[in-house]
Amino acid sequence: MEDENMNATLVILAAGLGSRFAGGIKQLEPLGPGGEIIMDYSIYDAVEAGFDKVVFIIRRDIKDAFDKMIGERIKKIVKTDYVFQELDCLPKGFECPKDRVKPWGHGHAVYCCKDAVKEPFVVINADDYYGKQAFVQLYDKLKEMQSAPQTPMSIALVGFELQNTLSEFGSVNRGVCKVKNGKLESIKETYNIRREADGKIHCGKETDEVIADDNPVSMNMWACPPEFITKLGEYFESFLKENVNNITAEFLLPGGIEKMIENGDVTCAVTQSSDKWFGITYAEDTPSAKANFKALVDKGVYPAKLWG
Repeated sequence: MEDENMNATLVILAAGLGSRFAGGIKQLEPLGPGGEIIMDYSIYDAVEAGFDKVVFIIRRDIKDAFDKMIGERIKKIVKTDYVFQELDCLPKGFECPKDRVKPWGHGHAVYCCKDAVKEPFVVINADDYYGKQAFVQLYDKLKEMQSAPQTPMSIALVGFELQNTLSEFGSVNRGVCKVKNGKLESIKETYNIRREADGKIHCGKETDEVIADDNPVSMNMWACPPEFITKLGEYFESFLKENVNNITAEFLLPGGIEKMIENGDVTCAVTQSSDKWFGITYAEDTPSAKANFKALVDKGVYPAKLWG
């Protein structure tokens, strides 16, 4: 699986942890039998698949707390770097409004990696468990991209079956994908997704729709060549021209990618994972997440103490 000729980076979106990090946050509660958090398992799976570098995107003010929680031990395993998502990390010619306090969104977070990521990369959320299959699939996609660059630029997304991404404790929001011939056509942020008493998956707030159990959804797991960040920066500039003074507007990665697809600047292959996603959407999800990790350890998927 590992390819010595290809360097690949795992980019972890963790800036959203914010100032709550040091005081504790449910997504960072130890879940594994050895005290591991979800990020530990993602990094373990990525390294096993062939990734040789991890970049954490965080806020500067949580650096010390982050190091104590996970950074110090990960540095012993794989090359690591930090990127700080700061409000004034903007393209030349733009200034952040003085009254803006809200981050610019995870599309901006990836843009902030422009000086730190020069190799093929996969970007993931800090608080989602994706399973081993997804990392293997995207590592292989990155190898394909590197060996045969395409025009327009080729990127990839792991699509999870909607039924494998639900919480039994309440509704969830997901990026519902429309896929044709293995390519992403559109991605729609969809709210209030839940399974009703009729056994079907419903969504919507004001209107009610039914979505198929196996409809692919995005959990924000993308594989991209390094030049993608430059293209993303162009779209971020366009966003800023319209929204720089809107102190709540966010530049979201799926929305930016959908516009790139519409404009013919990228094509996005969708690879389907049969693994069951899980995370901590609600505090009540914590016991089941712990049980899931214990079951994976009992099956031999992971060692009882992840890092030895």
